[in-house]
Parts: sequence; C-alpha cells; structure tokens
Amino acid sequence: MVNTLSAAQAVSQALLKLPSDQDTSGRTLGAEEIALVTEAIRSGTLTSTKGTFVKALEQKFADLLGVKYAYACTSGSAAVHTAIAAIDPEPGDEIITTSITDMGALTPILYQGAIPRFADVDPCTWNVTAETIAKCITERTKAIIVTHLFGNPCNMTEIMALANSRNIPVIEDTAQAFLARHGDQYVGAIGAIGCFSLQQGKHITTGEGGIVATNDDALARRLFLYINKAFGYGDPKPDHYFIALNYRMNELTGAVALAQLGKLEGVVERRWIAAVKLTEKLQDIPGIETPHIDSNNVHVYWKYCLRVDGSVIKDGAVGLAKKLKEEKGIFSAPRYIQKPAFQCEIFEKQRTFGNSRFPFTLAQPEAVDYSPALFPGTFEGLEKVLVLPWNEAYTDEHIDYIADAIKGAIAQLQA
Repeated sequence: MVNTLSAAQAVSQALLKLPSDQDTSGRTLGAEEIALVTEAIRSGTLTSTKGTFVKALEQKFADLLGVKYAYACTSGSAAVHTAIAAIDPEPGDEIITTSITDMGALTPILYQGAIPRFADVDPCTWNVTAETIAKCITERTKAIIVTHLFGNPCNMTEIMALANSRNIPVIEDTAQAFLARHGDQYVGAIGAIGCFSLQQGKHITTGEGGIVATNDDALARRLFLYINKAFGYGDPKPDHYFIALNYRMNELTGAVALAQLGKLEGVVERRWIAAVKLTEKLQDIPGIETPHIDSNNVHVYWKYCLRVDGSVIKDGAVGLAKKLKEEKGIFSAPRYIQKPAFQCEIFEKQRTFGNSRFPFTLAQPEAVDYSPALFPGTFEGLEKVLVLPWNEAYTDEHIDYIADAIKGAIAQLQA
C-alpha cells in the first residue's frame, strides 16, 4: 500500500519552526538562573531592602552601562514612571514623547499630572528626531522622552544638542535597546535618565522587571526614593518625603536578572550577527527596504523590521505578513501598533481619573491637537513597517528559511 501525504501534511512537513522569545526555545534561561533563585530561596530573604541579589544586579548593571547609579524596579513601565517622577513635573507641564510607543511609556506621564506632547517620527527609522522634537518645544516643556525603537538608536548627538540648548532633560526609553550604541556611548547612558525593561521578550528577561540609570546625583536620589515609597532608607531620620509608590524588585526576580545579565553581551552579539546575515540576503529586492541604520549607531535588533512598498507588493506589509504566515508559518506584525498612540481612547476621549479628564483639563489646545497632517512620518511609518520575530537562538538555517520565505512571498505578491 502506497502512503501518500495530503497537501496540508506536505506543507506542514516543509515548515521550519522558529525559536520563540515566548518560551525556552528562544530564551537563555537555564541552570544559572535556577542556581541563583535556589540560593535566594534558601537565604530566606526575598525583599531587596535586606537581600543581596538586587543590589548586586544594580551595581553590575551600572558598571556595564558605564553610569554611576542603577536601580531595579518592577517593570519597564515602572522605570519610565520613576524617571518622570524624578523629573517632578508640575501639573500641566508637557513631556515630549513619540507617537509610536507602548502605552506603558505614556500613562506614567498622565499619572504625574503632565501632558504627553507627541512628536512625529522619521518614517524610515520610526524614531523621533531633533527636528520633530523641536516643533513640540514650548515654555511648558519639562522633559523629552526618546524611544530607541526596535533597538535602533535615535540620533542622540542632535537631540542632546537641542535639549541642552533649552536646558531640558532627556529620558531615554531603552526598553528595546540594551547595549545599543550611539557613537562610543551606550544608549540609556547619554540622557539624564535611562529606562530599561526586563519583560518576557526583551534582550534579557525576568518576565517583568525594569531598571533606571543615571549619572546625576540629585536625580539618583529621587529615583531611589520613588521606587521605595519615598522612604529614606539609610538616612539618619528617615521619613516618607513625598508621594511615591512601591516599585521595588524582589530578590527572586533580582536573582534571575543577575544571571541573565551575565549573558547579555552574548545575546546582543548573536542577534546582531543573525540580523546582518538576513540583511545581506535581502539586499536589492524590489518592494522592501532593510533596516536604516545611521553610520554612528549600533543596532541591537529587539526585532528586525522591513519597510514594505505597497505600490510594488500587493497589499503592502499586511499582504506580505499574510503570505508569510500562510506559506511558511512565520508570524510577523504589520504596522507594529495598529494606530498611533494618540488615537487610543485614553487620549482621544481623555479617559483618566473618574470623569475629571485631569490632567488634560490643564492642556494647551495645541498640545492635544492630533490632526493627521501633523504626523506624516508616523502614518507612513506604520503603513510600511513589517516587524519580524527575532531572538538570540536563530541559526543560519533559520535565517535562510526567513529569507527564502520573504523572497518567495514577494515573488507572488509583486504588483
């Protein structure tokens, strides 16, 4: 009796399962983390106020980044909130941020009574620029948040020159950009405060977790206090000095983070090597553009992104994503976020605290003007971006599979 495969079975057998950052196949979690967590449990001390793992993590991270201070907290959102609280805006102050970012980097602005003022982005890098930021600066500007999206640094030379000329502090959202470099500096160590995330899909992970970093003594004091309910641990007469939260990282999370930190440089290197290989394979293919990277930057590839030209490829990024999933089982994300952050209900309908609309009630009209004409780069960038899955476990076989899948899909979709 002859055994024949159905069409579906044949397709299934032809598919290559890619490693995923959502499970062990694409993560570096292993014996090192288990050993340190076991040590933490056996110590019986799981609070970082008395333990050693979080303190060791903070010191080692500061040393690696080349900054004076680093403090661990509960998430990347907590890191951004802590940074904004350290800047200490007055109600109604404006904080310039990007139109393409996670909500966890935006709601902390509102919680501190400030107004997010959205800057447009470069449609090729999806990052804010000095030019787009400059258009948003007013007498109410309290800080600038720059997001190094996908692991590709913003042009910090130009942004810092602008910010310093106006005496405006810069907060770096470095959640996706561990060890990315602008010139000879790591991002997160260039502005006043750097914010990092240890969420499941980041370069290193504790499931949830965050770190804030700074070289500024006064800001460091406020960062430390805010994470600790503004209680002055170690002070001669400690008190709760201002309104703040408990964002402390626990010792179990700190133990995992400490083990993960020892693997970070290798993780970044493997992601970068794989990305360079994919870029080489996708050069000069009509209808797509590989990542745009300034010659002064080192991209660390939280994700690998393509720009897709809908005039060449049928249905653009959405069509290419659909074909990759159907033909090769590759799950990608067209648009990254389905709409600009300012089009979410929290901003359009100003849903904040009860029915108060605070702090939007203090906003200048131009600060909450979300007219599409003001954001051409944002809309173009979201229309064309295709975000490919990425992690440190990719081999040459995986890269070849992704490249061949993209070439095959484009060949079918060329208009």
